[in-house]
Amino acid sequence: MSVGEVAGLIAAIAAVAFVVFCAVPLLKLGRVLEEVRLAVRDMGHNSVPILQELRGTVSATNTEIGKLSLVTEDVTRITSRAVTVSDEAAKLSTIFRATLGGPLIKAAAFTYGVRQASSKTRKKAK
Repeated sequence: MSVGEVAGLIAAIAAVAFVVFCAVPLLKLGRVLEEVRLAVRDMGHNSVPILQELRGTVSATNTEIGKLSLVTEDVTRITSRAVTVSDEAAKLSTIFRATLGGPLIKAAAFTYGVRQASSKTRKKAK
């Protein structure tokens, strides 16, 4: 065997060792990629029912929000009418006080005075 043949043999053995050395990580990477592929497939199969349920939930939520919108509109109408009623009651109270309040207070004060005077005269009579 000549020196060139020995060098070629050493180079061939080194090339085989390098291929074996590189093949181990590549095989492990292949297994990892297979696991990732299976995980993505399972995620796809499991996400479809979740998305369908989510669509139903969103639809039901939108329906309830529509109902809530109607309720808030009704509350707004009721509030505006309550404000109108309270304004009208305040005006009526002012009119009542202006027209009947003064004379009614005077009549009440007069009857109170008459009662006090009559009770004092009864006490003196006894």
